[in-house]
Amino acid sequence: MCMLAASTFRPTTSVRLPFSPRARAQIGLFLLAYAVYTVARFFTIGDLSDAMGNAHWIVDAENTFHLGFEASVQHALDGTWVIWVLNRLYLLAQLGVIPAALIFLYHRSFAIYATLRNTILATWLLSVPVYGLFPVAPPRLADIGLVDTITSQTGVSMTSNFSTSFFNELAAVPSLHVGFAVIVGFALFAAVRNPLRWVFLLWGPIVTLAVVATGNHFVFDAIAGLAASAGGYGLALIAARMRIRRPARTGNSLGPAFAEA
Repeated sequence: MCMLAASTFRPTTSVRLPFSPRARAQIGLFLLAYAVYTVARFFTIGDLSDAMGNAHWIVDAENTFHLGFEASVQHALDGTWVIWVLNRLYLLAQLGVIPAALIFLYHRSFAIYATLRNTILATWLLSVPVYGLFPVAPPRLADIGLVDTITSQTGVSMTSNFSTSFFNELAAVPSLHVGFAVIVGFALFAAVRNPLRWVFLLWGPIVTLAVVATGNHFVFDAIAGLAASAGGYGLALIAARMRIRRPARTGNSLGPAFAEA
């Protein structure tokens, strides 16, 4: 009888979740921030006529400084395997590479991970007002002779009512595809000790080529994306220094993101 009772009321084992409490907190924070950013960007959708006017202003400005080579790039790559690859890299850059890089850096170097995370969050914060105040139609919608290669060659529509319900089509400036690709490349370069780590620095230029060749951004947008991510990185450094000055409760310090290079 005692044996039966012991077996019947044996303590149950605790259920272990796949992530540590700190990892779950990081995931929750990032998902919440992304949701807020997405909603804010959606509500900053500008007027199409204004966005077209701003796009043509960018075209004129680029021509003045001899930077208007978007059409030449797209036409040169049309029909090649390169544009096939760039189409898919464009789709993967934000929703695939960034989460993968953050997960890798979380385990590799929490300091670099934390400042990259803060840089992304701060860059989102800086970019949302720009989307509202300066709406810009991407080249594929600006009626300047560029083709939407993503829609025409991958089967993923960039212009359907379903797809555009998830993003603001007129939020071309700044190009966070470019800005985030550059800072991710630097972060991975800093975290990895392999002699071939310089390859990570190519990610930014590759994504820049992708956004231009696919008709999704002007060169101007890419430059603005670099400026936005640089501003976000500066805010991340300020946040890191403020945390360092406070009494440390744990052994983790954010520090400059790329100081371990």
